[in-house]
Amino acid sequence: MHDISRRSFIQGSILASATSMVAANAQAGTPDSKNTATAITVKETLPKGKIGNLELSRLMIGGNLITNFMHSRDLKYVDNLSSHYNTDDKILETFRISEEYGIDTIITHADPRIMSLLKKHRYERGGKMKWIINVMGALDNELKIFSEKAKQVVDEGADGLYLFGANADTLALHGKVEMIARTVAIMKEQKVPAGVGAHDLNVIKVCEQNKIPAEFYVKTFHHLKYPTAPKPEQIRGSNMEIPGYWCSQPEETIEVFKKVEKPWIAFKVMAAGAIPPQDAFKYAFGNGADFILAGILDFQIAEDVRITKNVLSGIKRERPWRS
Repeated sequence: MHDISRRSFIQGSILASATSMVAANAQAGTPDSKNTATAITVKETLPKGKIGNLELSRLMIGGNLITNFMHSRDLKYVDNLSSHYNTDDKILETFRISEEYGIDTIITHADPRIMSLLKKHRYERGGKMKWIINVMGALDNELKIFSEKAKQVVDEGADGLYLFGANADTLALHGKVEMIARTVAIMKEQKVPAGVGAHDLNVIKVCEQNKIPAEFYVKTFHHLKYPTAPKPEQIRGSNMEIPGYWCSQPEETIEVFKKVEKPWIAFKVMAAGAIPPQDAFKYAFGNGADFILAGILDFQIAEDVRITKNVLSGIKRERPWRS
């Protein structure tokens, strides 16, 4: 709940920051601005899949490098360290290197600073990175605010939307399945692919049982075989920061997704850095994930792309590719 409250603060600030976002638009460019940037040269290619009409690299880059919320258990200095390393210029450099190595999609929050950097990368620096933006809200009947946010980020250039996982977890926990359905309907009105995020596997179950027309899922997925993984008696919910875990039921998750015919973007596959990428990527792709969303720093990109290509070249999986 602390995590939800922290992010709810970000969520609540979005509309209050509308004026500053307009100013950011003027500085960073908009979809209607004249683009005089030079296109980024792609040096590597990655296998791709599709969600709706979007063709996306199977490895996607996550937003923690921008938000500086690093899920570092009780190492409180790490967020601060990240914020000093990942300056705006470094983040823009990371976007460029990602594209050069074939990563063409980012999934992140609808935060004013984040949106400003994404627009600068695309409209000033020639970036082609696709944006899948999680829309926070939909709690306590805030659907009007949710709708305004969804429209705003698509107007700014978002290529896809999904309901923020912590919000979907809470709605499912309290039996508010109709609210999840209504958020999906609102996002689909924007004419972009609309999905649902989750830490709690129950979210996926209720969406499937109630035939909620989400076009994709963004669900945590990692094994529990790393040294700092929780002991069975420590698993008290879908996710916890201490001990650090974000997928409490990996085996059941595998079984549930075998029956899901929609694309699955797996995130937290490295359990926030506790599992090496070679192990994490092989486990996620091998057990049914269609895409991987990974938090990657600039100096890790080349190696993570190499690992992804090697894993995908020899992967054997029971679940068919759903994208």
